[in-house]
Amino acid sequence: MSTPSAPVHTTMNQFSTDGNELLVGGLPLSRLAERVGQTPFYAYDRDLLHSRVAELRAAFPESVKLHFAMKANPMPAVVGFMGRLVDGVDVASAGELKIALDAGVDPHEISFAGPGKRDSELRQAVAAGVLINVESFREVDLLAGISREFGLPARVAVRVNPDFELKGSGMKMGGGPKQFGVDAEQVPELLAKIGEYNLAFEGFHLFAGSQNLKAESICEAQQKSYDLALALSRHAPSPVSFLNLGGGFGIPYFPGEKRLDLTSIGQNLDQLSRRANIDFPGASLVIELGRYLVGEAGIYVSRVVDRKVSRGQTFLIVDGGLNHHLSASGNFGQVIRKNHPVAIGNRMNEDSTEIASVVGPLCTPLDILADRMTLAIAEPNDLVVVFQSGAYGASASPQRFLGHPEVVEILV
Repeated sequence: MSTPSAPVHTTMNQFSTDGNELLVGGLPLSRLAERVGQTPFYAYDRDLLHSRVAELRAAFPESVKLHFAMKANPMPAVVGFMGRLVDGVDVASAGELKIALDAGVDPHEISFAGPGKRDSELRQAVAAGVLINVESFREVDLLAGISREFGLPARVAVRVNPDFELKGSGMKMGGGPKQFGVDAEQVPELLAKIGEYNLAFEGFHLFAGSQNLKAESICEAQQKSYDLALALSRHAPSPVSFLNLGGGFGIPYFPGEKRLDLTSIGQNLDQLSRRANIDFPGASLVIELGRYLVGEAGIYVSRVVDRKVSRGQTFLIVDGGLNHHLSASGNFGQVIRKNHPVAIGNRMNEDSTEIASVVGPLCTPLDILADRMTLAIAEPNDLVVVFQSGAYGASASPQRFLGHPEVVEILV
């Protein structure tokens, strides 16, 4: 077995190779494909998931709790595995709540966020005893009635739409007009209502943005979030016991991007933890991460069905595409399409290469997994791998589009 090979792309060297074969969960890719029994499939590596959590534990002070935002990867086996490694799980629907509960996650360590919670979802959340991140006055009014009916005060935190954003984020979720949370200037009024209704207030949830590779921006957002929560806590009906400072940690997808440096983030969290010991005695500081926990531990594997040359351009046509991996196709938030890291998984160390495009089987020109990339020369039945695929893959893709088979997911 070799050490990680010189990567075709700078963001795929978390995996090792054995000869020409990529190793996933210690297994050669071709053998893993036979074990799965079909392509396409997603594979998530347990060791990489475990090591990522360990890396964060080493960087963060012990007092900071680590939560998994399961929207990034709601595969039940992944949620069950991650639930044993982290301190809590954040869900965004009743469907995700059911998966988390079925996986054995402690309801007291589950929080529920989302801008449009249905009445039935709020009832389920109260009955389960999870923490509800309220995002509107309507939710507070409904929870008051549900609490009276159940004889059980709803556990609530206020999701705040801050008056700042996470600079350099791929997706901004705070600052300015947003559908998420309650505008910071309206929070004191909402807190008064929570107190009037005798709901079980626990704290605040602030999430300014996601997919950020700049440690200094993340530290700034954490500091501003803390200061805002401190100011708002003066209006709270009871002491703060829960302060979710969000996440926003990004992973590198494209050439030139560098992995996030956790050192300064850990130092910043240490300072905030020391402040919290005075400002919020007994409270838990929480960092909520999804993509950063699982994104680099997953791959998407499809099989070459056909190879053809059209007017000088080589196309590798594979058996899955944007229907399974919308993000890799560039149709999940990219303004200008860029290639995710891609390789021929059973030809990892071959010297002969070519410029080729990897396209899926769908009848749309948008179905592109790799556009004019340098790849090992591939033939039908070879296995194409898209790296950085552990987050926002299968569950974030239109799997029923054009009636092709749905993708399989495995944890190895």
